[in-house]
Amino acid sequence: MKKIRKKYYITTAIAYTSGKPHIGNTYEIILADSIARFRRQQGYEVFFQTGTDEHGQKIELKAQEKGISPKEFVDDVSVQIKRIWDLMNTSYDKFIRTTDEDHERQVQKIFRKLYDQGDIYKGYYEGMYCTPCESFFTESQLVDGKCPDCGRPVTPAREEAYFFKMSKYAPRLIEYINEHPEFIQPVSRKNEMMNNFLLPGLQDLCVSRTSFSWGIPVDFDPRHVTYVWLDALTNYITGIGYDCDGSSSGQFEKLWPADLHLIGKDIIRFHTIYWPIFLMALGLPLPKQVFGHPWLLQGDGKMSKSKGNVIYADDLAGIFGVDAVRYFVLHEMPFENDGVITWELMVERMNSDLANTLGNLVNRTISMSNKYFGGVVCDKGVQDVMDDDLKAVVTGTAGRVVEKMANLRVADALTEIFNLFKRCNKYIDETMPWALAKDEAKKDRLSTVLYHLVDSIAIGASLLEAFMPETTERILEQLGAEKRDYEQLDQFGLYPSGGKVTEKPEILFARLDVKEVLEKAEAIQEAQRAAAEQENPEVPAQGGTGQPEEGAGQKAADQEKGAISLELKPEITFEEFGRMQFAVGEIIACEAVPKSRKLLCSQVRIGDQVRQIVSGIKAYYTPEEMVGKKVMVLVNLKPAKLAGVLSEGMLLCAEDADGNLSLMTPEKPMPSGAEIC
Repeated sequence: MKKIRKKYYITTAIAYTSGKPHIGNTYEIILADSIARFRRQQGYEVFFQTGTDEHGQKIELKAQEKGISPKEFVDDVSVQIKRIWDLMNTSYDKFIRTTDEDHERQVQKIFRKLYDQGDIYKGYYEGMYCTPCESFFTESQLVDGKCPDCGRPVTPAREEAYFFKMSKYAPRLIEYINEHPEFIQPVSRKNEMMNNFLLPGLQDLCVSRTSFSWGIPVDFDPRHVTYVWLDALTNYITGIGYDCDGSSSGQFEKLWPADLHLIGKDIIRFHTIYWPIFLMALGLPLPKQVFGHPWLLQGDGKMSKSKGNVIYADDLAGIFGVDAVRYFVLHEMPFENDGVITWELMVERMNSDLANTLGNLVNRTISMSNKYFGGVVCDKGVQDVMDDDLKAVVTGTAGRVVEKMANLRVADALTEIFNLFKRCNKYIDETMPWALAKDEAKKDRLSTVLYHLVDSIAIGASLLEAFMPETTERILEQLGAEKRDYEQLDQFGLYPSGGKVTEKPEILFARLDVKEVLEKAEAIQEAQRAAAEQENPEVPAQGGTGQPEEGAGQKAADQEKGAISLELKPEITFEEFGRMQFAVGEIIACEAVPKSRKLLCSQVRIGDQVRQIVSGIKAYYTPEEMVGKKVMVLVNLKPAKLAGVLSEGMLLCAEDADGNLSLMTPEKPMPSGAEIC
């Protein structure tokens, strides 16, 4: 494998300083760190920037509540955020704050430049204003009368403001996105931006405020402060030395454009529409890629301090350890869909993946090396056909990891590494070293087997460094091995024959008792509830770094107009649920059931078979409307006759309070036969 020697500039969204970041917020910095570390391993000259977003009306209000200045407030919160980032062993190169003097100075210069060239003009804004999101909306943009971004109430407002001419650059941005399909990832985010915002037409953007003072003043009109997004987004260039007067630093010239902006999916619009247009107006190239990652959600609902169910990274690290937390959040997050975190799931991953698959493998290998050979590991060259598959898996893992990381599929890359460790465990079962040890004639074979294990683990541990750096160091130290260079990750047999493992293997990850962990979690949550009673609940952060705060980025069920009070049926067990099989089906033919006012008979292709399914939905769909639909099917329902017609399954529907039905269909294109789980 050949090293790649060129620059790589990666950024996270800067965290909003409304309060201590929870694990959903912390996920993003860990994700970015794993990408940055892996790129360094490949030989890239990486510059990794993160930081804090510190201006805005919310901050001003929160500071007033605490009786301190906004600067004092953000100084404290910024320290908390940086402490969490450092605790999670993230290797950022710069931590920028939007209250940094050089950043504020450049924002003022950028504002003036855009005004002077006619991209910014003064006017009045009148509309519905959301304080948490610091955004104006028209009546048509509201959802059920509430903010379309966070679901909270809005209030009518009118104020003098400066505006940016978004529509001037929209056609150019549309053309750019169409010509650069890699620019917005995943593709679903690109489609959302194009269809929901760009193609319908952009409104001019409010870029200043007069109703509060905590912001960067417009130097030629100091009654105005700069709108938060023009302030916050420009950190990606001011942090590396951009100067719009033409005297930018050598670092800026080297690093820009950014290779990757890593952000939460809730702020994708600001980074793929507003930010590129600002850059176009400044005459700067656009970042190469913006990735809007999904959220890490609390398993039993929204995180809330008053509920006492907020999960913080430092609490998790105190129980599981830093690398275990890093493993969990990276492993449990799908590429596009939201992930889930619970204390129980953390314990399960700790015990199965970390303590058993990895920790036990290392411990057994070192213990057997000490027991049978005094810790000396020698390759005696006694091969067997079963060695070939082990070597193929081990030497092929690096290439698969590189491919996954190139596409930002970090969870899949981590899975590939643990597949290597699982293959090592299987190799132990296949070769049975304890049986070989009973036969003196097979001593050289036993030595070779243990050498293969040590060499394989050394490769796996070296690959693991980007994701679990402390664990990599601990494993290699116990093996007496050097970390493999990138070029060596696909090469077997580089562990020096005659090397020596440690005498007493260290337990990498101890198995945990779920009951004890839940008791600790309850104590943590009780402390949260007690603290919440002592102070007013915090205004939730605007998000953007992993997961919405309470109510953010989603319409809560209790806010939803016309929500139905659900009458719950008796509970079923997981085993009972597991007996039901659901799959995606495609309706290939449909007709009305004779002499029935309610029934339609559909022919549904489910994978390689066709089922006939009768449904009482004639009042809501015509047979013609049904054909071609992808639907959700209960496949293993016992066949029954309805109005004399055999039905071999059930189409799933939702029903509102008035009895209206709607077929349940997949959100994204899925093939017939895809199992619903």
